[in-house]
Amino acid sequence: MSDVITTDQSSFDWPELLETLNRLLRLRTTPIGMKLFATREEMEAIPRIRRPSSIHTTDQIVGQASRNGWTVGVTVDDLVGAQCSTVIGLTPRSEEWLSGKQMAGVWFADRDEAAAHQQAMDVVPHGQFEAMAVSPLASGRLNPPDICLIYATPAQMILFINGLQWTGYKKLEWGCVGESACADSWGRALATGEPSLSIPCFAERRYGGVMEDELLMALPPHFLPRIITGMEALSRNGLRYPIPQYGINTDARAGLGVSYPDRNR
Repeated sequence: MSDVITTDQSSFDWPELLETLNRLLRLRTTPIGMKLFATREEMEAIPRIRRPSSIHTTDQIVGQASRNGWTVGVTVDDLVGAQCSTVIGLTPRSEEWLSGKQMAGVWFADRDEAAAHQQAMDVVPHGQFEAMAVSPLASGRLNPPDICLIYATPAQMILFINGLQWTGYKKLEWGCVGESACADSWGRALATGEPSLSIPCFAERRYGGVMEDELLMALPPHFLPRIITGMEALSRNGLRYPIPQYGINTDARAGLGVSYPDRNR
């Protein structure tokens, strides 16, 4: 891994990095990247990029990359509505969008509750980008992506987070807007450049193919080598995936003594 542990994202050895990540976590869903583009032409210049022939949600576009292994690019015209395109900065936070009127009585009790939800969403500021693309990280086609999207079970995800906290520790705090949870993951990560964990929402699971036991971490790619280094250190300490069950009725002292040999001194 020494050749991969670098902060120069454009020089990442993506296949090797992903092989190590999969060895450590046994991920079942393809890790992907997402990248915003100032122009449609820049997006369409990506090698082997697919363009939708139908109207989709952003969840479906992300799912086509993570479930099918495709490289897909979109503009606002390819997306079903402003709820999708506003999160990635392709349309502005208009008064109509902020009103949340389409969600009132569906996800929220009334217009006031729906508007509060819209205000709470993390979105990319409008005006800089015309297009977005997603692609499996191992393809290297986005070179580099703005963010990576990692789907994992809760057990896998906590070890991924433990790897992030191995060095440069800080308490990680996230929010949950409920429905439209893409704002908690790729919306927040694109807007802030920070690792952003979400519980994928109904739409992500219904339209994007997200499995019912999956969480989603969105983060800039420069965090990945540090996380992998941390997870490798944890693995050497016996803290690895899959996490073996110790037994809820077993005397805990023997097990704790393996991880914390000096605990009784």
